Order: sequence, then C-alpha cells, then structure tokens
Amino acid sequence: MIVSGIALVTGASRGIGRAVALELAARGFEVVATMREPAAGADLPGRAAALGGRLRVAALDVDRPATIAIPDGIRVLVNNAGIECANLPVEAQPAEDWRRVFETNVFGLAEVTRRAVPALRAAGGGVVCNVTSSSLLAPVPFYAVYRASKAAVAALGESLRAELAPLGIRVLEVLPGPIDTDMLAGSARTPEACAFPEYRPAAEALHAARTALDDMVTAPAEAARRIVDAILDDDAPLRVACDPMGEAMLSGSDAAGAESRLAAFIAGLAGRPAR
Repeated sequence: MIVSGIALVTGASRGIGRAVALELAARGFEVVATMREPAAGADLPGRAAALGGRLRVAALDVDRPATIAIPDGIRVLVNNAGIECANLPVEAQPAEDWRRVFETNVFGLAEVTRRAVPALRAAGGGVVCNVTSSSLLAPVPFYAVYRASKAAVAALGESLRAELAPLGIRVLEVLPGPIDTDMLAGSARTPEACAFPEYRPAAEALHAARTALDDMVTAPAEAARRIVDAILDDDAPLRVACDPMGEAMLSGSDAAGAESRLAAFIAGLAGRPAR
C-alpha cells in the first residue's frame, strides 16, 4: 500500500490505539485520532508533529452513531475501540454485560465500518484493520463475554475480506498478546470468579497464568510498528500478531489453513488464481 490520504483510528486515547495513531502519522498518513473524550488526546497533535506527522483529534463514540463521521479521502480504518467486563463464570454473568460489551466491541465496530466502506471505495481502496485478541486462540475461562465479542469481529472480518477484496479494500485482523496497556494492567486483578467456590481453583490458576505474563509484555510502540507494517503490506494474511507471544500462538493455530481457504474463495470472486 502506498502511504496517502487519511487514516482514522478509534479508541485512540490510550494503549494500542494511541500508539497506532502516532505510528501512522510518523509514516506519512494524515491521522484522525478518535475517542470518546477528545481532551484525553490533547497532546497527540504535538507528539505527531514532533515525529514529522499530521494528526488531529476528533470525538467519536462507537456506541453513539450520531458521533460517527467518516472523512473523505480515508484510506485506512483501524477499529481499535473496545471494552471488557468482570471475569465471571458464564452462569453468573449478567445479561447486561453481554449487551454492553457487544454494543461497543461488535455493533459499534460494525457501524463504523459500514459507514467507512463507501468512503474507502471512493478513495480508491484501502485497509480495514480490526483489533481482536490472541485470547481467541486459547480456551481462556471467565473471559467468555470479551472473547465471544472478539470472535464475532473475527467472523465479520472473514466475510468483509471476501466482500471487499474485489473492490480494492483489504481487511486485516490483529490479535495482540500481552501489550503494556491499561487493559492489560487491569487484567492483573484477582478474577471475580474467585468469589464462586466451584470456580475458585480455575480462577486462581488463571490468575497465576496471568501473573506469569509480566515478563512477556510488549511496549505499545513496538506493537504499533508491527501493526502499521501489516497495514502497508499488500501481501499480509488476514490474521497477524503484533508481539512475540501473539505470534507464537497464531503460528500454532489453524490460521494458515483458514487463510488459504479464504484466499481461494476471494480469488474465485475476483476471477484470478489464489496467491
């Protein structure tokens, strides 16, 4: 992909979204860094300018369609905004948690993407990059709501890739492992499932496994560099990692087989042989 036009990043106030917005600006895109509260990104334009880039901050809440504005000339959309909830057994998880997480992680993402596709097509094509989670590659207990929402985004991305490839719009899914973000720091808490005697042993084992990750954390800037590399790589597969642990998990999954099947299907739509 040639660097040109606008890149829009959701959830850019902190963590991966913030780092990706700065990396895209440093690479030469005109970046729109969006977030619920623009004050949280007040320093971003200056930091981008110091890197030789251009960036503006805009209010966008994926849960509020009235705030979703897609700029003309968009070439890259990074769907990063996401939330999580209490780590409870499925039988104890309130229905409201499911609705709230899916509203942001799935329905909000889908609405932003739905609105962006015509603008991407009008700009001559581009990339839709969805941030999911490497937790999809392991049966992690007490993360059912979060993992199910990210699995829905993964399935959405597969369909989108098949639909949009003939239009010159490439779809990419990034599956981060342990990245040094506020969300990772929050996951160091004792799982709420520990309050349930039947589930305490599994919850304590999960907590011990999470603690062991502290020596395997990747800095957001490094994760962002890998993500932008994949955005710019026209030959990147559907699913990529942005850290060593995510990379190891992805290489051990059946992603390669799924990718080859998807590539064959897309090639059939486009009337050309699969690469």
